[in-house]
Amino acid sequence: MNDEKYRKLTSWLIAAWFVFTLLASALHLFQAPPTAPPIAFGLAVLTPILIFVAWFRVSPAFRTFAMNLSPGILTLVQSWRVAGYAFLVLYTFGILPGAFALPAGLGDIAIGLTAPFVAMRLASRSHRTAFIAWQVLGMVDLVTAIVTGTASRFISPGEVTTAPMTALPLSLIPTFAVPLLFILHIVCMAQAREWQPVPQMSGREPLPGSVA
Repeated sequence: MNDEKYRKLTSWLIAAWFVFTLLASALHLFQAPPTAPPIAFGLAVLTPILIFVAWFRVSPAFRTFAMNLSPGILTLVQSWRVAGYAFLVLYTFGILPGAFALPAGLGDIAIGLTAPFVAMRLASRSHRTAFIAWQVLGMVDLVTAIVTGTASRFISPGEVTTAPMTALPLSLIPTFAVPLLFILHIVCMAQAREWQPVPQMSGREPLPGSVA
């Protein structure tokens, strides 16, 4: 299967994934009692990532396709995370708890604002370390949001919780956007790991007549 066929296949799979998540949210499948573990919610977040990792590891053709994607474009997609300011707005109105909204919102804004710079200036082997570090920060931000969002259900079940994140339209963020963006981080990390470091020049010219 060539890259064009993989591009069409992945586009259809992402579209089907979005529709499934939308329908599941509309049917309230991700909602759970405050004291019950959000099993369906957790599966929605983890399953796509695990499927991608397995596919990436067992299929050389798919791995080649993913590794040939532009790291700059994949990173630029993260720009939309500036929309994390919505978490801060919802926190201000008492809809989401600060324990979740503040780290998730501020982290997303930071990643979203810096994504264009990273995509245009750091997505190359000459900036390999900085590029990888930024990808790690982006992944940590997503993991932090999921962990704090889940924990707040049990820490303060009788107060403001993250229950709105399990209902439309907010449910599309953790069940679709978060795993998709996490996958993009994984691809960028895999690409950067294969970049060969730029050789460092000594800055010293050999003396005339000396042996190199």
